[in-house]
Amino acid sequence: MTLRTVRILLWLPLVAFLIILALVASGLITPHDAAIRSQMVGRPLPAFDLASGRGDAGRLRSARFGDGTPRLVNFFASWCVPCVGEAPQLLALKQAGVAIEGIAVRDRPADLAAFLQRNGDPYDRIGLDDTSGVQMALGSSGVPETFVIDGKGVIRAQHIGAIGPQDVADMLAALQAAR
Repeated sequence: MTLRTVRILLWLPLVAFLIILALVASGLITPHDAAIRSQMVGRPLPAFDLASGRGDAGRLRSARFGDGTPRLVNFFASWCVPCVGEAPQLLALKQAGVAIEGIAVRDRPADLAAFLQRNGDPYDRIGLDDTSGVQMALGSSGVPETFVIDGKGVIRAQHIGAIGPQDVADMLAALQAAR
């Protein structure tokens, strides 16, 4: 081996390390979107019939969604911290005339009542999804998560995570497009 070959071989591990470091840094600077999108967007709402989360006789049924009124379906829970953060936006949407149905995931009516008392109640009806069956059927990846349902009962859009103040206009536009 020549002296030149030995010098090249000595620098090779450093060059390889710098290439790996550059690849890792590029992944950290521009991370990919890790949100799991529902495959149900564009499809009819799956059939469901949920007991009321308020203790009244008003069950939440999928048949209700074919009445011609576009609406939001918001998956939430009393134990969900981001759900508290989105409560003011849901109340603002309700004040703007938006029909909002709530689906409480793995929650208890007493805890829901306390949550709604503290944070306001924007929901027309609330269904209890004790086993997350409806949540999974819609392809929801967690709470909070909101779906736009058109007047024929077809899922038109999905919003993953809490609805922030910057999202209210987009939600209203998605509902308008669902008419």
